Amino acid sequence: MSKRQINRAIIGVMTGLLLSALDQTVVSTALPSIVSDVGGLENLAWVITAYLLTSMASTPVWGKVSDQFGRRSVFIVATSVFIVGSALCGIAQEIAQLIAARAVQGLGAGALYALALAVIADVVPVRERGRYQGMVAGVFGIATLAGPLVGGGLVDAIGWRWIFLINVPLGLLSLLVTVSALKIPTERRSHSVDYLGATLVIAATTPLLLYLSWAGSEHGWTDPLSLGLLAASLVLSVALVVVERRAAEPVMPIPLFRLRLFALGSVYSLVAGMALFTGIIFLPVFFQAVKGMSAFTAGLAMVPTMIGVGFASIYAGNRMSATGRFRVFPVLGAALLGLTLLPLGFISADTPSWLVIVLGVVFGIGAGFSLQPIITAVQGVVPQTDIGAATAAVSFFQRLGSAIGVALLGAILNSRFADLLSEKGAVSSGLDEKSLGSIDAIRDLPGAQRDIVVGAYGEALAAVFLTVVVFAVLALVLGLLMPETSLREATEESTEESTEASPEQAADGKEKVSEEE
Repeated sequence: MSKRQINRAIIGVMTGLLLSALDQTVVSTALPSIVSDVGGLENLAWVITAYLLTSMASTPVWGKVSDQFGRRSVFIVATSVFIVGSALCGIAQEIAQLIAARAVQGLGAGALYALALAVIADVVPVRERGRYQGMVAGVFGIATLAGPLVGGGLVDAIGWRWIFLINVPLGLLSLLVTVSALKIPTERRSHSVDYLGATLVIAATTPLLLYLSWAGSEHGWTDPLSLGLLAASLVLSVALVVVERRAAEPVMPIPLFRLRLFALGSVYSLVAGMALFTGIIFLPVFFQAVKGMSAFTAGLAMVPTMIGVGFASIYAGNRMSATGRFRVFPVLGAALLGLTLLPLGFISADTPSWLVIVLGVVFGIGAGFSLQPIITAVQGVVPQTDIGAATAAVSFFQRLGSAIGVALLGAILNSRFADLLSEKGAVSSGLDEKSLGSIDAIRDLPGAQRDIVVGAYGEALAAVFLTVVVFAVLALVLGLLMPETSLREATEESTEESTEASPEQAADGKEKVSEEE
């Protein structure tokens, strides 16, 4: 493809990617206000978890289906699902409806990020992908800068529902651009969709997330129901591996785990994902619940963190294209995450906001270094025919880590908050975590009670951040164990594999046609 054609194709998927990126950053800032209206703060984690669960579980399915049916048609379907989910979120009247609508929205969002990276892998040589994936980071940079302000501004001005409803006209515009711009060749061949594998992905992860969400507060960690959920997740995970090893075209490509970089990169994405969402989700909660900021002001406080994410992602992409090396960035990213989360583990209601903002900037830089390089490196060591599935698999593990992290940390937050209220004597005066399920409820408390509650919330959030230090350290170890792969060498290997595969493809009678046709 010519440079102009490549740019047009990438612009098409970037518009849809922008929707997904904006949704994450807009909702994270507005989330305390949303759950205050339709549910309690104890349900905060589930509004995020439902979205992450379906987006994570559907990501490998979308990736594999796009390998079979083509990126363009699958991208259009996924964007349509995202639009429908956004509309349902905007009209939800209670917490159960909102959680269900977020699950539908996540189903479409699971494709947008993975397919954008897969399209880049289709049309851009491996050595140049870092630069183009820096453009992906630029989209996230725009979203992360605008998201907190847009989310906070819309909540304060016209209500939280518009952070979802605005996706409808923007999504239709994205579809128009995609249909006209994304016209790349695809390989038409017989299809074998792994429906059983896709079902088992969701079935194996759901009990795990329920265990992590319930065990900390509603049930004990060793409660029979909790242990039953954990056992069900383990059994279904084993069944998933067995099924995928035998599937003709599995959604989770088990043979790729024989590649050391793919295996370690996937586990790194899982662990790093558990750490990455901590700042994005829980820092706005600290600013609003502990510091008493409005949604818009909390959005302003998050802007420096998002600048760090965008800057680091773009810088890492450009340096990878220039040097052909990637490992320094996941290693440095994990180190920065750990160095930031450790002091955040000792914050309290008395910690000045400016210090948390500064720590947030460093956290953002660490997150930016951890996001893109793994996917670019993995794309360089897998066959061209598996790029969609491999990209989606790494994205899957990153989202799985985020979902596990949010569920686990939400449970820790609720449990620690309840214990601290009891220790400080707030429960004896009629206050508990359920009666304080709204930011407004906390702000309306008398001075002495408000100080107790705010102090408890600050200490509970500190426990959350301190817990995540373990994940950051584990990510650092995994980063050091990953083999360094030159992107230039990967390009040569991919070319050789493609050359060797050509006679077989000709013998099979596979015909390349334009998706536009």
